[in-house]
Amino acid sequence: MSHKAGPHFLQIPGPSNVPGRILRAIERPTIDHRGPDFQALACEVLEKVKPIFKTVEPVVIFPSSGTGAWEAALVNTLSPGDKVLMYETGQFANLWIELATRIGLDAEVIAGDWRTGVDASVIEERLSNDSQFEIKAVCIVHNETSTGVTSKIKSVRDAIDRAKHPALFMVDTISGLGSADYRHDEWGVDITISGSQKGLMLPPGLGFNAVSKKAVEASRHAKLTRSYWDWESQLANNPSGNFPYTPATNLLYGLVEACDMLMDEGLENVFARHERHAEAARRAVKAWGLEIQCAEPSEYSPVLTGVVMPDGHDADNLRAIILDKYNMSLGSGLGKVKGKVFRIGHLGDFNDLMLLGALSGVEMGLAVAGVPHSKGGVQAAIDFLTGNA
Repeated sequence: MSHKAGPHFLQIPGPSNVPGRILRAIERPTIDHRGPDFQALACEVLEKVKPIFKTVEPVVIFPSSGTGAWEAALVNTLSPGDKVLMYETGQFANLWIELATRIGLDAEVIAGDWRTGVDASVIEERLSNDSQFEIKAVCIVHNETSTGVTSKIKSVRDAIDRAKHPALFMVDTISGLGSADYRHDEWGVDITISGSQKGLMLPPGLGFNAVSKKAVEASRHAKLTRSYWDWESQLANNPSGNFPYTPATNLLYGLVEACDMLMDEGLENVFARHERHAEAARRAVKAWGLEIQCAEPSEYSPVLTGVVMPDGHDADNLRAIILDKYNMSLGSGLGKVKGKVFRIGHLGDFNDLMLLGALSGVEMGLAVAGVPHSKGGVQAAIDFLTGNA
């Protein structure tokens, strides 16, 4: 039987579900990207996206994935052989480290255990010992999508300041933006990197760099080769509503709607909703008797929950059973935790009933797959969501 009744449950931690309001915006006819209608659209979207990052500084938008936005941040501000301090919190931090190495940077890596976030004191100690200021940038991931660990950005900024170090501060919040509290200006971030397909509720295809004045100044002296990723041509063209090359016009229509949806709900309400759903998901996992990948409760992600499988049971087998029987996709374990962890996404345009449907699919899947667990995870989530916990 090829047809499966009802909607597919997309419970991976991004790309997230695209709401109808955004889909309807994207399906509008494509317009001349050199004409006045597009210029008005571009000016509107470039202003509306700033409050989402909590910045008054420019946000550069690329037709790209988040990986492109990583590269843009590095090549615009650094020179060949520059040392960058990078913290390994999971698979996506590792991929950013690989990219930095490939483009000719000297990536110094602080090893992590994939269960906890960035230890700001380790960064402070390393920077304090860098008396010659050889380290040109500190690069960390805010919300590590592979593990469900959220690092404390303000603590890292404070550590850099206590060390009195001039390094640029770069943060990847590809899965955090629009779902977890994030403050580019207040937290002193020089470059914030993000993408369209997570908390912004759009399809993949837009990459973002929110840039400080310090970062723009660094870009004037950086020597790494750049062309497509060059901020200079973007920053020169954007104020008049233009892009230096063909933009992703229809995704920009969708981005206007996404920004409006987030601001209509109120960012603080959006963050509270995500925290509430994350807590309900974690209560379900604990009721099942399973372990959460994030080991530090203060670093639990509001975006996703990573679940550790019992010894002798494969996470990918469980995911395959749930997909086949219940038409639901869960996030796979990546890198070091492949086959050991599955991930439940609870982000974007998401409500209580969607969460309970997802948790029901997991609980049924655990039973069918013969994974040792206790019943009652869904009930634990219901109790919390209804205030009866």
